Amino acid sequence: MIRRHVILVGLPGSGKTTVGRLVAAALGARFVDLDEAIELRAGKSVPRIFAEDGEAAFRALETEVGYAALAGPPAVVAPGGGFLVGDRNRGLARASGLVVYLETDPREAVRRLGGAAGRPLLEGGDPETKMALLLDARGPLYDESECTVHTTAVAADDVARSVASLARDRAGW
Repeated sequence: MIRRHVILVGLPGSGKTTVGRLVAAALGARFVDLDEAIELRAGKSVPRIFAEDGEAAFRALETEVGYAALAGPPAVVAPGGGFLVGDRNRGLARASGLVVYLETDPREAVRRLGGAAGRPLLEGGDPETKMALLLDARGPLYDESECTVHTTAVAADDVARSVASLARDRAGW
């Protein structure tokens, strides 16, 4: 089996970055956090990109950086929660890697994030309600993932073990 990327998707607060780092360590893989890569490319934070340039500019950067990451050697990749919204991004993710949905209850996701601070799509209202709306909009796209790992009330180490096992079984690691 040819080694493929392991692409972690899910709501903000689902554990993509935390679990991704643990999975990468377990597999001896490179870890790519797309939000961090976007910030390096743009020279400013994600919230600042949203505030100064708008969501469309962020999504364009996200696609550009995502394509670069997925064109590189196999890695554990953590895109932002909205990465799969773009048809092209979804197609590229499916074609280049094992897409794993880290399923999380909206209330748990907000608790993990500590509220809406630094999360532009959660600001300006009740973060839990906004997170539930994000799940309503994105849930069907997440559900198309090759695998789902439930993360609500599950320790990050346990989630990482499950994802690493899937990577070994289904992505050639």
